[in-house]
Amino acid sequence: MLLLKGFRFLLLPTPAQLHYFACSAGCTRLVWNLALDLQKQRLQRALPVLSYEDLSPLLKLWKQERPFLKEAPSQALQQRLMDLSHALSEAKDPSNPKQFPVFKKKGEHDSFRYPQHVKLEQERSKLSLPKLGWVRYVKSQEVTGKLKNVTISQEAGRWYVSIQTEQEVQAPTHPSSSITAGDLGVAHFVTLSDGTHFDAPDYKPLEQKIKRAQQELSKKRKGSKNYQKQRVKLQKLNKELRELREDFQHKLSDYLSKNHAVIVLEKLRVKGMTKSAKGSIEEPGKNVAQKAGLNRAILRQGWSEFIRQLQYKCKWRGGRVILVAPEYTSQRCSACGFVSAENRKRQAEFACVSCHHAENADKNAAKNILALGLLALQTPEEAKPTKQKIKRVKSKRTAGFAGIACCEPVP
Repeated sequence: MLLLKGFRFLLLPTPAQLHYFACSAGCTRLVWNLALDLQKQRLQRALPVLSYEDLSPLLKLWKQERPFLKEAPSQALQQRLMDLSHALSEAKDPSNPKQFPVFKKKGEHDSFRYPQHVKLEQERSKLSLPKLGWVRYVKSQEVTGKLKNVTISQEAGRWYVSIQTEQEVQAPTHPSSSITAGDLGVAHFVTLSDGTHFDAPDYKPLEQKIKRAQQELSKKRKGSKNYQKQRVKLQKLNKELRELREDFQHKLSDYLSKNHAVIVLEKLRVKGMTKSAKGSIEEPGKNVAQKAGLNRAILRQGWSEFIRQLQYKCKWRGGRVILVAPEYTSQRCSACGFVSAENRKRQAEFACVSCHHAENADKNAAKNILALGLLALQTPEEAKPTKQKIKRVKSKRTAGFAGIACCEPVP
């Protein structure tokens, strides 16, 4: 099995190296913006976008017009054109279209990548970069595998190096044979089918600090020194919030992937769940403030990133993650299979109106998710979540499937 891993370290550059980093990031940003502007002009004239092979010769012309571009490493400029071509192809992918690329601003996500010719001396905690030489970094762990590419990025006034490696390893076998399911939520981050739940840290204190910092930034004159200082302060607070969320998600995903061979989750469509309720002038929405608060609470959790971490960690350990359709999992009774919106009149309580089975609503939903996962294990199309077809009757209640065991071992 080909194993890809990423390692991130804090860099300790000299003042001259700091200047080179800023210059290289600015040059790659300019090349991105020039190429994106050219592609947009072609699209406006109904012309096809240029491929990387067509854009690459333009680098020589741009370097003649702007000699300072020669200071940046050529492979970093070429890599930025490759990234743009990849982003454009993803934006027009009919199966899973991504957001169309946007112009990059100075000071936001400054980075550049070396795809080759990078040397690493872990004993001396130094990294050799083309056109620059050796740069010190803070070694926090050993880098294993063959170097594939190296990305230099700036965040909150500090520069970091991200190293991607690959290595061939034997396909692992998970030591456990258990299967569990989880219901992702807001009150509890995840509730397992056995009733265990895990709560995310309290992000609100940091979010309040970020809100005040944003208000202070809006009062500063744009471009002034005080504006730049406040901007760095805001970036540090955002970085602290991100690291707090990532720390919780990594610890939880590591724990679950170690203890369970198969984990079943819902394939949630967060974009649709967090759609605004404002409506239009002709048809204004209802409960807009409450819906906005719910949207913030959902986006605060970072469910997509958590699922991504679970997927690659389970793969590393020989396990897997199954994503199932989320329809009716919160309304279906895990005991008799009866589906009705009346089963869940309160957020935390579930009471079946048919068999009178009652338990915690999140635990009941997790059991239904586990049942769908067990069904998926018995079918060849287990990786593709399919919408459950439920026959509706004239009343508000619906008839669903019943009697699926929720505590079976992995087949």
